[in-house]
Amino acid sequence: MKYFPDLEGKAVLVTGGGKGIGRDIALAFAEHGANVVIVGRNEKDLAETTQALKQHQTQCSYITGDLSAVDEVHRVVDYAAAELGTLDILINNAGINIAKPALEVTEEDWDRIQDINLKGAFFCSQAAAKIMLPKKEGKIVNIASQMAFVGYFNRAAYCASKGGMVQMTKALAVEWAQHKINVNAVAPTFIETEMTGKMFRDEAFKEDVLRRIPLGGLAEPSDISNAALYLSSNVSKFVTGETIKVDGGWTAI
Repeated sequence: MKYFPDLEGKAVLVTGGGKGIGRDIALAFAEHGANVVIVGRNEKDLAETTQALKQHQTQCSYITGDLSAVDEVHRVVDYAAAELGTLDILINNAGINIAKPALEVTEEDWDRIQDINLKGAFFCSQAAAKIMLPKKEGKIVNIASQMAFVGYFNRAAYCASKGGMVQMTKALAVEWAQHKINVNAVAPTFIETEMTGKMFRDEAFKEDVLRRIPLGGLAEPSDISNAALYLSSNVSKFVTGETIKVDGGWTAI
């Protein structure tokens, strides 16, 4: 069902769109008639997802790229804008986590997490905004995490990156409001995807996560996609600088 008909024909770039949450978000936009470019590092995943996107909208494509490098960011955004004719919506979904106790985190671990989760999102936003500003129109949605608001074991670097993303969202929203660019974020709880599946084989870990979620169970990818669609549509035209927590109540306690 198309809940947001105004998304039809929009030009959308989804980072980390080859699998997991990014794939589900990209498919949700294509189902609404948007033209989507996805970016990631695994070409096989990207190609398979693009074939699925084209079942809904033929003007969809992919590009490989490592968004921790600024020159790669420019190449990716330029490609998306050229393929789609413009850029209306950016979904900053690309992200990684290297789960380690804080005492074991290396400089390389720290830099890799910050470079992809925070630096990449900032420079993608900057490049996208340069296209959106002259139009006086645009939507940027950052996929953050509930870990921006609460601490959790073995995630010091990840929490820092997502906390930074939430503050970055506010700062960009304030700076670009005069240009009618809405910048918001979605903060999911744990979701059972390919990336998190291995973690949930640890029954003690899974039990600990589930007991912290008042609504019970884990979030589904569609819960995140629907929030991203809302923040990208005209329904949320007066919402900016906000982070929607899709966490089943975890952070409410």
